Amino acid sequence: ISLYVSFNSLTTKVKEYAIAFLLLEVGMVGAFVSLDLFLFYVFWELMLVPMYLIIGIWGGKDRIYAALKFFIYTMVGSLLMLVAALYVVAQYHALSGEYSFALADLLRLLLTQVDQRWLFAAFALAFAIKVPMFPLHTWLPDAHVQAPTGGSVILAAVLLKLGGYGFLRFAMPLFPFASLFLGPTLAVFAVVGIIYGSACACVQRDVMKLVAYSSVSHLGFVMLGIFSITRGGIEGAILQMIAHGVSTGALFILVGVIYDRRHTRDLADF
Repeated sequence: ISLYVSFNSLTTKVKEYAIAFLLLEVGMVGAFVSLDLFLFYVFWELMLVPMYLIIGIWGGKDRIYAALKFFIYTMVGSLLMLVAALYVVAQYHALSGEYSFALADLLRLLLTQVDQRWLFAAFALAFAIKVPMFPLHTWLPDAHVQAPTGGSVILAAVLLKLGGYGFLRFAMPLFPFASLFLGPTLAVFAVVGIIYGSACACVQRDVMKLVAYSSVSHLGFVMLGIFSITRGGIEGAILQMIAHGVSTGALFILVGVIYDRRHTRDLADF
């Protein structure tokens, strides 16, 4: 009752903002707990809509451009992942005579090496965009700069981690041969992203872009740890994801506080 009364006391704009964040939270929690490919895909796409609205409605002056860029990048990768998931299910049906999207069932499927490469590439594209990995990172600085402070925090703290989680939970267990075969290539892109993100962060005057490009670099370390395909590397990647979520989320809150007081993000003005 207390929550209901408190919610009704809010203005319409704040209510809409709160509902968008609630839908985003539902999508994120659903994606993290789903052990079914179909449910995972539904929640993966569900996150896209409220984040698009948060950026597109409550963002900065170039919010429409940033929201569309975020939407298009994510949607393209997601559709390829859906096609790959349907193919895996079709192969399982051909083997067992029944349809199942359950991860435990699909892990028993033995795919050819060629199939694994193509399917892993489709899943990897979707997850690499979400991380984001170089050179699929260009939507991230725009999204962070244009998103409201709350949107930037949730994007950095949780949403980006779904890419690394997707690799560890779905792509690598389902396609182990392709993970070993393509892992070194993705590790090279991770190293390039580390260097590139750091270099870009060093020359930024907008403090929001500085933090955004530093995220590209930090998440490159996450991907490098994952594609080392060693226990220590993967544990380090998980630790780095947690540390990045806490520290970068806090940095975006601090940037938001400063912007509310100074109405500028230019480091020279500080």
